[in-house]
This record gives sequence, C-alpha cells and structure tokens, in this order.
Amino acid sequence: MKGEKLFKEGKFDEAQPLLENYLKTNSNHLRTLEYLGDIASQNKYWDKSLIYYKKLEKLKPTEANYYYKYGGALAMKSLGVNKIKALGMIGEVRSSFEKAIELNPKHVEARWALIELNLQLPAIVGGSESKAIKYSSELREISPVDGYLSLGHINEYFNRYAEAEVQYKRAILIGGSKICYQALADFYKNKMKQPEKANIVWEEYKNKSNKGIK
Repeated sequence: MKGEKLFKEGKFDEAQPLLENYLKTNSNHLRTLEYLGDIASQNKYWDKSLIYYKKLEKLKPTEANYYYKYGGALAMKSLGVNKIKALGMIGEVRSSFEKAIELNPKHVEARWALIELNLQLPAIVGGSESKAIKYSSELREISPVDGYLSLGHINEYFNRYAEAEVQYKRAILIGGSKICYQALADFYKNKMKQPEKANIVWEEYKNKSNKGIK
C-alpha cells in the first residue's frame, strides 16, 4: 500500500489522502486507522486523533498501544482547554495509561507518561511524587536504564540536583546511549547552568561513538 510506504518514510502530507481513501472501503483496517491517528497527532489535531484511537480501542480492546496513544492525545488536548475542563479529562488520561500497563505489564512509555502526569498535577487532583517513584521503580525492573533516567528526572523536577546527577550517571554507566548522555548534558546546561560540563559529556559520548563502543 503506497500510503503505508509514504507514512513509514515520514511523508505524512502525501500519505494522509491515500490512507483516507483506503479507509473508505476498509473502514476497520487497524494499521490505516493508527497511521491516520498518528498523522493527526503529529499535526496536533487532537480531536481528530482521538476519534481514530477510540475506534481502535473498540476494534481491538486488547492492544495496549491504542490506550497509550489515546491517553497521550487526550493529555495534549487538555493543555489547550480551560483548567476546569482539563481537570475533567485527567481521570480518563490516567485510566488510559493504566489500561495500557494492565494489557502490557512491560509497557515502558505508559509508565513514563504516568510519571510525568504525577509530577505535573497538583496533589489536590491526584498528583503524587510517591506514585511517580512507584512507576520509576517498576521501570527499573523492566528496563534499568529507563529506571535510572526516570528517577533522575523526578529528582531534577524537585530540585534535588545532586541525586539527579547520580541517577543520570548510572544510566550512562549501564546504557551508554545517546539518550542517556543527552539527559545528563541537558541537566548540566539547563539546570546547573554549567555548559562546560555539558560539553564534556558530549565529548565523552563522541569519543565512545568514534571507538564503536556505542
């Protein structure tokens, strides 16, 4: 299918009309619905993406990613509405991510989303550092790198910079990926206001990459 090929190449504007046309005669085609939902999300058309993801949930209620994507789109929509309306969406956002984890106990992205949700929300509407730490601990069991990165993020959020630095360094030690180095470099540059340390981190990453280590 040409629309699918264009989507995978990142040519979303070209893929969209072809996918929409295909959907006219294949209204329950899961991949096409998901591609169109993803394109709508990419373009920040949250209402449109929610329609596609909700249909996917109904067609295949055992697929964790559909609930994760629905929760993510709903969370993004909530940022653009008034506070009272946004608060009314939070329960469904949370339950969507929790459903993704229920269906796929090893779902990494849903736990990251719940960590962020618990950090950003005030306690009065369900925000909780202890819940964020709980999901971080679960991440560490599934993916130690994500566990350390998420705990670093939590500590950074609460301005516990010494502990955040420790966790980011642990992530580098066991993961060594660009994402790990990026987290530490951004932390030094944006929070510690130490761009020279950020540069050192990137130099270390480049040296390892050049040696073929990562």
